[in-house]
Amino acid sequence: MTKYIFVTGGVISGLGKGIVAASLGRLLKARGLKVAAQKLDPYINVDPGTMSPYQHGEVFVTEDGAETDLDLGHYERFIDEDLNRYSNLTTGKVYWNVLQKERRGEYLGSTVQVIPHITNEIKDFVYRVGQKTGADVVITEIGGTIGDMESQPFLEAVRQISLEVGRENSLFIHVTLIPYLQNTKEHKTKPTQHSVRELQGLGIHPDLVVLRCDEPLEKEVFQKVALFCNVKPDCIIENRTVPILYEAPLMLEKSHFSSVVCRELGLETPPPNLAEWEETVERIQSRPDCVTIGLVGKYVRLHDAYLSVAEALGHGGYANNTKVQIRWIDSEEITMENKGEKLAGLDGILVPGGFGQRGVEGMVLTAGYARDQKIPYLGICLGMQTAVISFARDKAGLADANSGEFDELCAHKVIDFIPGQSKEVEMGGTLRLGAYPCLIQKGSMMEKCYGTDRIMERHRHRYEFNPEYRQCLTEAGLCLSGLSPDGRLVETVELPEHPFYIGVQFHPEFKSRPNRPHPLFAGFIEAALKQKKQKER
Repeated sequence: MTKYIFVTGGVISGLGKGIVAASLGRLLKARGLKVAAQKLDPYINVDPGTMSPYQHGEVFVTEDGAETDLDLGHYERFIDEDLNRYSNLTTGKVYWNVLQKERRGEYLGSTVQVIPHITNEIKDFVYRVGQKTGADVVITEIGGTIGDMESQPFLEAVRQISLEVGRENSLFIHVTLIPYLQNTKEHKTKPTQHSVRELQGLGIHPDLVVLRCDEPLEKEVFQKVALFCNVKPDCIIENRTVPILYEAPLMLEKSHFSSVVCRELGLETPPPNLAEWEETVERIQSRPDCVTIGLVGKYVRLHDAYLSVAEALGHGGYANNTKVQIRWIDSEEITMENKGEKLAGLDGILVPGGFGQRGVEGMVLTAGYARDQKIPYLGICLGMQTAVISFARDKAGLADANSGEFDELCAHKVIDFIPGQSKEVEMGGTLRLGAYPCLIQKGSMMEKCYGTDRIMERHRHRYEFNPEYRQCLTEAGLCLSGLSPDGRLVETVELPEHPFYIGVQFHPEFKSRPNRPHPLFAGFIEAALKQKKQKER
């Protein structure tokens, strides 16, 4: 029978429940188990697709086109499994589904209530991910913290699941903060005690308590939490802050995290085979070289807005035995007069995705600067579009070239709506989403990176390269190196005479893993390292 693990959080948000869930997934997979992970988010938005990055961070896109919480990126990177639309559920989606069923008369005249109708919808979703994937273990993270009003239906639903499948097939893990008081030089357990008590008041008794801390915990802390929270002493797990994110599974396993989980669930498995993961972490720790990459975007005040991009850059560094230092540059601050100063000293430049006009002219200037100064450049989604706009203006004689997104009245919309799109289309869930195939031109820089002429990558955008300008831009020297299989859509562009200048309409960062760096990021960092070494000669 499928086993169900529920991860909750207390005291404060941002404790790293997602990292705990992802780390446990990696440890259980290393024991030979098939693992599925999902996130239950209490906000009323149907999905994060229409939310500001400043509110939510990045939107992670699954292979089947679901716009989801950024924690799913952690799950995929740690567990190394592609997730799907059954991996993220919001309050908005729950009520949307329930109200549609009510309108269709599926409740046979019943009064629709939180219990059982809302909780049943949540339970069906949790069960479905196990059924769809055939997982041995389903790890479900509940967003927010204990005590939040919005989380209560989710907590009630998972409490019911635990009763339905039996406590021998379900496990509750509660992640809390153990604050350290500098004036008294001691850790305090009272916030954890109150958090667990709140959870117990909802009918959920945690089997494991994971203690987030910055300093090593004293033995007395474990004893006190075990006693006051009614948890076995070896079920108190220290979760210390680590300098490298991917050390987390190894750090948690020092407290026998997965061993305790398997024991409590009655799972008989061999010890975890962490050789590959340990080798990856060791490679991360011992990188002799270093490159500086300028990440030029409009949301740089919140690094979580580009979380997968930043992680993928790190992965590209691992592939080249190189540390990647990211310089976060606000595209709104880049002008024609200061671009040389703002972009000085960079070994490579990356312009990521985004929506809206703010900061776009700075990105266009950045793409042109990288092109003319022969600095390795990787443009992702909007970063590809701004590279095309810059090329059209500077090299193809189309001085007023722009995107229809930013200037509807411009004479040369080199970027415009994709087929079937318009201003009248609703915003939510209507972008080009999920994995699509792309055919790569032989002999191109793209083929050199991928080592193949056919790829599948994930998309999230509404605007495309305008096919009316294909001939004009190719005659000016732009290589359209990747096309859709039917040849209608331009997926990638590059400059053949440049050390590394690639723009892609898709989001390669979503498929990068620490143990399997994405080929585009590996190639980009390789070019940046080569550029740096040439400068130093």
